Amino acid sequence: MTATTSPPRRSGATHARAGTRPDGRRSPLTWVRGGGLSTLVFLLPLIVIFGVFSWFPIVRAVIMSFQETNLVTAPTFVGLDNFRQVLADPILWKAVKNTLYFAFLALLFGYPIPLVAAVLMREVRRGKGLYSALAYLPVVVPPVVAVLLWKFFYNASPTGVFNTILGWVGLGPYPWLQDASWAMPSLVLAATWAGAGGTIIIYLAALTSVPPELYDASEVDGAGLWRKIWHVTLPQLRGVLFITLILQIIGTAQVFLEPYLFTGGGPNNATVTILLLIYRYAFQNSLGGDYGAATALSLMLAAFLAVFSIVYFRLTRSWSTS
Repeated sequence: MTATTSPPRRSGATHARAGTRPDGRRSPLTWVRGGGLSTLVFLLPLIVIFGVFSWFPIVRAVIMSFQETNLVTAPTFVGLDNFRQVLADPILWKAVKNTLYFAFLALLFGYPIPLVAAVLMREVRRGKGLYSALAYLPVVVPPVVAVLLWKFFYNASPTGVFNTILGWVGLGPYPWLQDASWAMPSLVLAATWAGAGGTIIIYLAALTSVPPELYDASEVDGAGLWRKIWHVTLPQLRGVLFITLILQIIGTAQVFLEPYLFTGGGPNNATVTILLLIYRYAFQNSLGGDYGAATALSLMLAAFLAVFSIVYFRLTRSWSTS
């Protein structure tokens, strides 16, 4: 009886022919032969541009947050003094309160309006293209032109546009931007008008993916418009709604344009926001500005938004995919 023996294992040769190391990783030579070097060459300009214009400013901002600098004189390392200075500023908590108030009003009115408009535009039989263009028109209007237009409408005199229209039904006149209690809602109204168009287009695109069979089945069951919206449209748009919600929260937390152009933070700091306060630190303090305090507050805002976004996506992961 002849004993059979198995051939010796040649793992090294096998891995060499396969171009991989014994631990399963590809060797550098195999990576080059597989086109890795050419891929890196094509990606190199993008990596350089992204690094110079994105990552380098972030790293520079982190360094500046620990320095006393105005970009004119030599910087001085001060450790955490910039963060202590910002936290001790009484205007900071006023800015935080105003930013939260703006975000609340913007979510209360600005979040449902684009959804309602998109759903109604979808139900229109004719002129959908015209309505879409009119909805998106405020987005393409230059911000300065829009602000001048709204300032004209917000004229606090009885002959102002809004006060004249409200006077026809026995209301007003209202002070709008000149009063601390009216200024922030006025900014939210203008911001909602300017930003709703982009969200409407997103919702209209998402509505095209909703299977028409679901609407047909709901009509057979006798569902009206609002029941179709509640039981068909909203469940199908759940993922998009969660994304637009977090984007709007982040956008409202970084509101700057409306307070800066409409009121400059007034009256009596009633519309000063976090980003407007950062602008004041950088450009309205001492010679050249206090860029250390400005970058410190910027990093604090960025850290808060990053943590908030992570928590938000973890909490809504199951809801948006179920």
